[in-house]
Amino acid sequence: MAYDLEEQEQIANFKAFWARYGNIIYAVLIIALGSYAAYNFWNSHKRSQAVEASALYDELQASLAASDNAKAQRIAGDIQKKYEGTTYAQMAALGAAKTAFEANDLKAAKAQLQWVVDNGNDEYKAIAKLRLAGVLLDEKSFDAALKLLNDKFPEQFSAEVSDRKGDVLVAQNKIAEARQAYVAAFAAMHKDNPGRQLVQLKLEAIGGSVPADKKDAKAPAAAA
Repeated sequence: MAYDLEEQEQIANFKAFWARYGNIIYAVLIIALGSYAAYNFWNSHKRSQAVEASALYDELQASLAASDNAKAQRIAGDIQKKYEGTTYAQMAALGAAKTAFEANDLKAAKAQLQWVVDNGNDEYKAIAKLRLAGVLLDEKSFDAALKLLNDKFPEQFSAEVSDRKGDVLVAQNKIAEARQAYVAAFAAMHKDNPGRQLVQLKLEAIGGSVPADKKDAKAPAAAA
């Protein structure tokens, strides 16, 4: 009989607990299940978007290979509109910008590069800014190019940024500043980077020289 009374007391306590907290528990369960379902749907949606964007990007690659600028711009625009959040959108914009530049369609090239600057991740933004600065250099928009290059860049792009600054400064006939930029670019490059030779040629062409501690060391001559 004692067991029955204890069991009845537990049941009564449970009923009281459920009467007080049952609706809250149901609500929490519904929210949790809903969140889980939404999470699965979102992941599925992202995978689906990536597959669709990949197919469009393959089409873009074909148009780039054929140097079909008009088609490349159209496909890149579709990818950006429908799949803005994917990496394919950033890659498509950079590819379309290159084709536009080669077709002397500088307006389209700048628009595509600016899209990456506005919407890309840090690395793609850096690439787009460097290329956009190059387009501005060709247009003789030197101040705009330097303003872009003075923006924030990831550390790994420091050599390329200094190199491009040197190009713009030479175009402005600011030779002393250009030398400093090229020296900084050379110093930031790994000794095995083939771009080092080009920077050295640019530097020497404006009367500069590579810092002594950055040159390949030569063995001292043997004593007579």
